[in-house]
Amino acid sequence: MTKRVYIQGYPVDILSFNQALNCAKSAIDNGENLQVVTINPEMVELANKDKDFARILKHSELVVADGVGIKIALKLKGVNQERIGGVDYSRALIEMCAKDNYRLALLGAKEEVISTLREKLLAEFKDLNIVYSHNGYFDDENLILQEIKDARPQVLLCALGAPKQEIINFRLKEMLQGCVMVGVGGSFDVFAGYVQRAPVIWQKLGLEWLYRTLKQPQRFKRIFPTLPIFLFKSIIDSVKK
Repeated sequence: MTKRVYIQGYPVDILSFNQALNCAKSAIDNGENLQVVTINPEMVELANKDKDFARILKHSELVVADGVGIKIALKLKGVNQERIGGVDYSRALIEMCAKDNYRLALLGAKEEVISTLREKLLAEFKDLNIVYSHNGYFDDENLILQEIKDARPQVLLCALGAPKQEIINFRLKEMLQGCVMVGVGGSFDVFAGYVQRAPVIWQKLGLEWLYRTLKQPQRFKRIFPTLPIFLFKSIIDSVKK
């Protein structure tokens, strides 16, 4: 069991990157489902306005700290937690699938992105078993869920953005067995080469979000005032008895 700390009522598991990977491997090998949420300040603020999404966050089996805002909020509670980014974690899961012959499913992004991603992954990992892939644009959600159920993946990377990806994963927990389901946001665009990651130094400083905002100014409205509001609430939360 991992230690959990609560930020504004939402859980964050305190563990290392390797421990988070081991949780995934253990779930698969034991035939258990594991919904992984890579939580960030935007998701917390969204959950504060959406009771259904809040319930999903609170009932996810593994919630890892993605984003400098979460790290700061934990630090305010006296907890020093390493960042476990969705891009890095999902990449490690793909490598694990290739190594251990786990069945992988990919859902999300535009058709050209998912097609390019599939080609790149199969070229890089000759033993990778991709049992399902579909873009993120579909009308019949039930059909997609049934197709994924029929494919019987052991790892599902869902890149639909929050909260849709978490809702899909939550529904699939009732349909699958022995599957690790992760909401990975825009990771597919990075893997497929459509979006460039921040330089390593920006990543190490926890400023990848700022780099992406500078490269994609349209993200500014999404980040601000969400991040300052989240940090203010986290300061209040940290002094509560």
